[in-house]
Amino acid sequence: MSLARAVQLARQRPAAAIVSRRNASSSAHSQHEDHHDSEQYPSEGFSGPFWRNTVLASVLAVAAYKYAPEPTDDAYLTRWIALYTPSRDQWLDMAAKHTALSVEESETTLLVTSAKKPPVHRFRYPHLFEQKSPFLTPVGDDIDTNEVVVKGQ
Repeated sequence: MSLARAVQLARQRPAAAIVSRRNASSSAHSQHEDHHDSEQYPSEGFSGPFWRNTVLASVLAVAAYKYAPEPTDDAYLTRWIALYTPSRDQWLDMAAKHTALSVEESETTLLVTSAKKPPVHRFRYPHLFEQKSPFLTPVGDDIDTNEVVVKGQ
């Protein structure tokens, strides 16, 4: 609320209305006791709706168990469920395909996690490549270092 709105509300109310009142008093206690004496509670017993519903549910459960069909493949509910579920061969095909894909993924993961950068040979004194003497080189020890590029640190 903005300050201008608060000032406008303060001007409209009298000063006595701004002062907060105490909501609790000693006379409220006696009214509270009178209120409880006048309430009527329903009688407790086994005739309530909870017990009625419990007995009905129990009777229905016993009747459903007694008159339910035998647990065979010829029951209506079993045939209806089998109509909308994949066959055993389809489940085996899906499981085999999932296993093959899992093996392929694990091999790919193993390849990626075991990958390493190619080794870089760092020499302690790389400037020695440039200081090679062309003289006093024995036969067969001459190495062509024209394409060697020394990287700076």
